[in-house]
Amino acid sequence: MKKLSISIVLLGAVFVSAQEKEKETQIEDVVIVGNRNAKRTKIETPVPVDVISIEKIQKSSPQTTVQDLLNYLIPSFNSVKQTASDGTEHIDPVSLRGMGPDQVLVLVNGKRRHTTSLVNYQNTVGNGSVGTDLGTIPVIAIDRIEVLRDGAAAQYGSDAIAGVINIILKKNMGGSASLNYGITGRNDGETYQAGANYGASLGKKDGYINLSLQLSHKGKTTRTQNHNLDIFGDNFAYDFADDPATARADDDEIIRQRGLTRDDFNFQIGDAQIRQAQLFFNSEYPFNDRFKLYSFGGFSIKEGEGFGFRRLPSETSNNVNSIYPNGFQPVLGSKVYDISYAVGAKYNVNDWLFDLSNTFGNNTFNYDVSNTVNASLGAKSPTSFKAGSHSFLQNTINLDVSKNINNFNIAFGGEFRFEQYDIQAGEEASYSRYDINGNIAVPGSPVPMEGAGGSQSFIGFSPNNALRKSRNSTAVYADVSYDLDKKLNIDLAGRFENYSDFGSTLNGKLAVRYEFVKNYAIRAAVGTGFRAPSLQQQHFNNSYADISTTGNSIVTKGIFNNDSGAAKVLGFDKLKQETSVNGSVGFTLKPANRLFITVDGYLIKVKDRIVITSNITDDRLTPYGVESGRFFANAIDTETKGVDLVVSYDWKLAGGNLNINLAGNYTETKITDFHFPANLQTPQNEFFGPDQINIIETLSPKTKATLGLNYGIGKFNFLVRNTYFGKVIRDGYPFGDVQEFAPKVVTDVSVGYDFTKNVNLTVGANNVFDVFPDLQIYENSYFGVFKYAPVQMGTLGNYFFGRLNFTF
Repeated sequence: MKKLSISIVLLGAVFVSAQEKEKETQIEDVVIVGNRNAKRTKIETPVPVDVISIEKIQKSSPQTTVQDLLNYLIPSFNSVKQTASDGTEHIDPVSLRGMGPDQVLVLVNGKRRHTTSLVNYQNTVGNGSVGTDLGTIPVIAIDRIEVLRDGAAAQYGSDAIAGVINIILKKNMGGSASLNYGITGRNDGETYQAGANYGASLGKKDGYINLSLQLSHKGKTTRTQNHNLDIFGDNFAYDFADDPATARADDDEIIRQRGLTRDDFNFQIGDAQIRQAQLFFNSEYPFNDRFKLYSFGGFSIKEGEGFGFRRLPSETSNNVNSIYPNGFQPVLGSKVYDISYAVGAKYNVNDWLFDLSNTFGNNTFNYDVSNTVNASLGAKSPTSFKAGSHSFLQNTINLDVSKNINNFNIAFGGEFRFEQYDIQAGEEASYSRYDINGNIAVPGSPVPMEGAGGSQSFIGFSPNNALRKSRNSTAVYADVSYDLDKKLNIDLAGRFENYSDFGSTLNGKLAVRYEFVKNYAIRAAVGTGFRAPSLQQQHFNNSYADISTTGNSIVTKGIFNNDSGAAKVLGFDKLKQETSVNGSVGFTLKPANRLFITVDGYLIKVKDRIVITSNITDDRLTPYGVESGRFFANAIDTETKGVDLVVSYDWKLAGGNLNINLAGNYTETKITDFHFPANLQTPQNEFFGPDQINIIETLSPKTKATLGLNYGIGKFNFLVRNTYFGKVIRDGYPFGDVQEFAPKVVTDVSVGYDFTKNVNLTVGANNVFDVFPDLQIYENSYFGVFKYAPVQMGTLGNYFFGRLNFTF
């Protein structure tokens, strides 16, 4: 039987034209992730794997980044852009099956990718975690993405508790290019993206080098309303008067006299501006049939521009009136440099395959704050500051050995990984509080100044925060898989890993698939897993000098690491690994030709999950000059349960091909236990408050589903995709209230036309009906400024795009 390789793309992918379909026979993609048997397809795996062809999806989908594409394709995947949240505005946190961003392992070409250096600590989704920035990988460089929706720490090590995302880079010959333009229905968020990919042969046999360049710009958006702002009044920053209309009229008269407009005082609340340039490569050079060298990697530079809370003229402690008589809104700028490369060699002797590789990655995040002041310096204050940086480096050496013996595939190997984390201090004025003589005020000293210290909105890292920490880990693993005529598949895996900073862990996994009737199979898996505390969680600190609550001295506040005296006096232990037990059971069905159905249920229990606490006050901190602080701790146990459903049907219709894709996910996470330091007297609401529990349990949709209809006929392709985002709950504690956000449906549409075999134009819209989350209740909206919360689908509204695709 003739074998043809055709990608069956789940969840709204673009399929080839009906004429081409007549000539082809549909078979399944071979899967790399999840096992080391290179002969399995995704229907034959004992655990669920989605295989997504990026080239086809990118033609019709409004989304332009990896995380946004996956958000509208895989219901168990979530990514929401945050706003007014410091660095988290610039790197989107992602999650799989309701778990944290740091519980999803990302691979590129099957090799571990480094995480970002950023810790999310602004009470957003993934609070206290460190994830991988999928946005650093250009879409045009990607051939396909494999998403393993099952725990895999026994195979790949730390971080794979929720699953694995494996990004496969292109290796095809020839060239392609894409030009994209988009804008929201509110005439902001303007997006430009241009990308080019070219592959050429390398050597005499099967060698290649593939290069990708992508440039993009996404403009800022504004999604806010300003109700009852008392800009020049004495009632703090906002109007609490009985007659807000009168106060507003008074403000308007002052604004008119100054030759300004009310827009000069508006808050900028929405998506940050992001500019990015990315260059990636993927190559392989065979010396002969047995020996080949390979290398891949890339460089990304991202510049972001987000906005802090506006300081109004009436906020005398934060503002310097002689510099900003009308107040100001600080701008947080980021420069994020990300570099990665891998080099390796494969050698085949007597069908034993040896793969030796070295994979390097580094992420550096620089902070610049502008349009702001250090109010304690008064009129002498600069208006822009270098606020410091943090960086994370990871180098991994792997040796993997595998061999197929009859129905068995045997694999074993080892890994050595080195990691390093740095925090660099900013310039002095970005973090210091000064007295009236221009000297730096220190904790314990009286308060001789009025203005707040440091760069307003984002206080810089001080020399007390600066550090360089490193660690290494060594691992050995083995896995055996057994395949009997594609009827019975068994995987057994084990991994031992030792970390220099907390010790050893041993994990195992068993997965089975049995086809009891042709095209009908049951599959199940059970395994243990772990996640090592990241260096960022162990060592990140961002403490600063501030005025005490009593107003009569200088104290230290902020985030403290677990090596600090403040952490030790409260009884916080050294961070240890999270441990997990993961179980799943599911069915795969092919009841008719071109109809595929998979249903998978899962249960994930995590013990000693690492979170960042609420703000803790305790009298025992006073000798350390500390009034309050937040700390990382193995503070909770969680239980996550859910089910995934995927249905895909290909239907010949009226001379064309209609692909129908239905996919849904239900996930529920509950905190089952808390772990408090034995001598901590703080009430739970101060240790891990309702807002923190809300982030874990109910801030992400429990239910998410997508229905995609894709019809190709002749030179045309039509896409209609509805994505359902279930209800979420947001707890505004300690300043607001609990609010439930109703479910929403977002509709994407596009029309594509092939002018020639090599030129395609696609136009369409994301969220064509302009659906938003519910309006926030006033108590949670910061006096009406934050009109929408960045939950469910975010706050972009409708977005229209046009895209030209070329092949050559």
